[in-house]
Amino acid sequence: MKRARILLNGELTKVTVNDNLDAVLADGTVIAQADADWQPPCDGKIFVLAINYADHAAELSFKAPDEPLVFLKAPNTLLGHNKNTYRPDNVDYMHYECELVAIIGKTAKNVSRENAMDYIGGYTVGNDYAIRDYLENYYRPNLRVKSRDTCTPVGPYIVDANDVADPHNLTLRTYINGELKQEGSTKDLVFNIPYLVEYLSNIMTLEPGDMIFTGTPEGLADVKPGDEIVTEVEGVGRLVNHIISESDYLKTLG
Repeated sequence: MKRARILLNGELTKVTVNDNLDAVLADGTVIAQADADWQPPCDGKIFVLAINYADHAAELSFKAPDEPLVFLKAPNTLLGHNKNTYRPDNVDYMHYECELVAIIGKTAKNVSRENAMDYIGGYTVGNDYAIRDYLENYYRPNLRVKSRDTCTPVGPYIVDANDVADPHNLTLRTYINGELKQEGSTKDLVFNIPYLVEYLSNIMTLEPGDMIFTGTPEGLADVKPGDEIVTEVEGVGRLVNHIISESDYLKTLG
């Protein structure tokens, strides 16, 4: 099953998603995918892995870390499917990061690696944009790099964990204006999902709706206003996002 949230008549509404990827209300009413106002599919803590693919570490001239490099993001960064992310004015390099996102399904504390997958409720697609101009170093993402409004599209929906046979063997791809720019596989994760659940749940309690962005493979490219960015994870979903200028974004704030 695929579960999502849309904005309907000003209210956040839970829906299921059919085979045509349309939103289906509880009463059976169908809202076409193109007409739905897609919102981030869940709420919760946002854990993001840095350099969790060996090829991406090599791309940045770093060795893979000895333990997970995790940072937290705030809810202001999240954005739904088919919406706009702004590129700050006067920056030289802003890039996407296509990621498999694991969603916690039940409360987890001090979970063992052997039992960790029992605590995953589902998966979705994330795109963790980064503004490289302000990066202090690749091991320390900061506010200006990773925590701007609209910089983390996620969705469109959550696929139940039971419907993803092997989350550690999925192809990730990113397209800019239809051109393939990034391709990798979750089989190349440095720290897999059971490891991350054990690691994080030994630090703090994980709750339903918490999101673990598992990192991105190599293949980064600059994005500019007017670009359409599609990030997709095999068997999970296809997330569409559009880049606008900072000035156009500020106009939407009134």
